[in-house]
Amino acid sequence: MTTGRTAVVVGVGAELGLGAGLARRLAREGYRVFVAGRAIDKLVQVARTISDTGGDVVPVVADATSESDLAALFDYADDNGSLDLVVFNAGEGAGHEPESRSPQLFEQSWRLAALGGFLVGLEVARRLVPRRRGTAIFTGAIVDEQVAFASARAALRSVVQSMARELAPLGVHVAQVFVDGGIDGARLNLSTPRGARRGEDGLLNIDAIADACWDLHQEHRSAWTHELNLRPFRRSFQRTWRENFNKTGVNHGPAE
Repeated sequence: MTTGRTAVVVGVGAELGLGAGLARRLAREGYRVFVAGRAIDKLVQVARTISDTGGDVVPVVADATSESDLAALFDYADDNGSLDLVVFNAGEGAGHEPESRSPQLFEQSWRLAALGGFLVGLEVARRLVPRRRGTAIFTGAIVDEQVAFASARAALRSVVQSMARELAPLGVHVAQVFVDGGIDGARLNLSTPRGARRGEDGLLNIDAIADACWDLHQEHRSAWTHELNLRPFRRSFQRTWRENFNKTGVNHGPAE
């Protein structure tokens, strides 16, 4: 049953990806969910799956780095319900050296994560601030390798932190969820056998990440979370530091 509320999820790809998992979670809560991405075939498949379980979903082809695409997307969502939740999930996966040192990949990663996050933030401010309510969630990661990916994610973090400082006093909850580890989804499981070797609970469960995002949206404004770090319980903080030391021979300190 729909509630009249709408949500926008920017960065939806494969049916077994995080963007689709976030959309399923919001549809289950009665939202009309506008799912946006660059591949129409993937969007249609995600929408079909959600619709088959009774969810209300609208696929929209949009480029997260295009101001005009995003304006049209948000206009569409705003005209078809009460928009109060936005999730930005766009971004390239971690690359591999030396490919991640190429200027082309560096700029591409920055445009998608940092510029895309900034443009979505502009739409959030335009739509939600006048209503003095709503939530904007940005997924991200904290990494210290693969220069293109790491720098783009660091830039996005700065964008979100600044946005939170500006918009929180105006009634809009801005938060970033750091996905610190591999996700048990299509990108990792279909491209490499690494997932199978990590054992039970070695990867982050998509539905669990979506639940955490939903919990952020439900928080009381007297105790808002602005940054949330999610990682599998099996992943050792100290082991990550040791692996970095063994790989580089340089003591970078704790990974966190």
